[in-house]
Parts: sequence; structure tokens; C-alpha cells
Amino acid sequence: MTRSEPLFESLPRRNLRDEAAAQLRGRIIAGSLTPGVIYSMSAIAAQLGVSATPVREAVLELAKEELVEMVQNRGFRVRVATGKDLDDIVEIRLTLEVPAMGRLADLRPEPELEKVRPMADELVEHAANGDMVAFVVLDSEFHLSLTALLGNPRYVELVRVLRYQTRLSALPKLRGAAPLVESAREHVRLLDLLAAGDRPGAEALMTTHVNHARGLWAGRPEDDGRTAPDVR
Repeated sequence: MTRSEPLFESLPRRNLRDEAAAQLRGRIIAGSLTPGVIYSMSAIAAQLGVSATPVREAVLELAKEELVEMVQNRGFRVRVATGKDLDDIVEIRLTLEVPAMGRLADLRPEPELEKVRPMADELVEHAANGDMVAFVVLDSEFHLSLTALLGNPRYVELVRVLRYQTRLSALPKLRGAAPLVESAREHVRLLDLLAAGDRPGAEALMTTHVNHARGLWAGRPEDDGRTAPDVR
């Protein structure tokens, strides 16, 4: 079974609630669900092809992550993220994710990078095909899998929460566009830099990559001088 098949069948999730949460989270991050609009649980369940129960459980999970808020007897709505919210999230992500890649580059023997390389290749395919939700879900899976190679689950959980709270409002406009495909190829280059033990290169590329979340993917120029803090 390949990741090009329907998302519910291809992602290694554990149950329908997790499947629904992943799909909804991907739609929120990718900007497919509009902030402030009230969505019906039954309508979403019909779209996903599941019953209302796993969707309701998934929405409660997303509410704990502060991605949505419940609307009594009506459904849920996506919480609005301000520009300041996204600036703050990206700042913290740079502090965590950039040095994590530096540490991975220093690890010898080299960590099991080849296990995640298929994800990097599939991200390029998703970007080219314009499957934004699958792209967002797999992007998080790729980076969390890399971070997990450091062997610190708390680190992974912090990165997970921040990535889930990121909103990529301009991503739908980039569907299949060359800039998105090029940014997807950064995943392949990152693995090459890590395999080569190139810490400066890996950290520089990861800085660029994280800044896409507040630049290219959010519809804002990226040449604002933001750099990763030196926490070594």
C-alpha cells in the first residue's frame, strides 16, 4: 500500500479517531478549513466517510491543542491565529528544530535516516500533485520522525505541539506551484546534509525551511532577517 492511496488507508494511525484528527488537523494547518466558520460534526463525518463518534472525539482532541473551539449544539470552529501568534510559534520552532538537526548531523554512526527518505520523496510528489492536506500531514510526520532519532520524546512532543499550532494560510494558493515543489525538495536535501554530517548546512537549511511557515506558506515575504538563535 502506498501513500498515494486514500489518506485513511495509507497513514500508519491506530484508530479512526486518530485518522480523523490527522485529517482535520491537516486541513486546519493547510488553510482548508476557514477560521471562524462553524462546521457540523455530521457534515465532516460524511466527508471523511466515518461515523460522528470518531469525529467528535477528534474535535475534542483538537480543542485541547487549541486548534478549534466547540460551539454548543452546533459543532466547532477553527480558532483564529493572529500574525503575532504565528511569529511567536515560528520563533520557538527555530529555537527547537534548528539545533535538533544540528545534533542529528553530529551523530555518528549516522542515525537511521534512510527509513524516512521515502517520506521526503513522497512530499515532493504531494507538492507537485497539489494534495495539500496529505502534504501537511506527511510533512509533520517526516520532521517528527527525524526529531525522534534524538531519542528524547519530550523534545518530539514540544515540536509536535508547535507544528500543529502553525497555520499555513497561503498554502492552497501554492497548489502544484514550483515554489512549493522546491520547498518540498528541501526535505531530500536535508537528509543528504545530515548523512554527510554537515551541521552548518543542515541548520541553515532548517532555518530556511521553518521560515516558510511564516513566509512562503503564509503569504508573507521571508527576507525579514529572522535567524535561528544560537543555543549550542
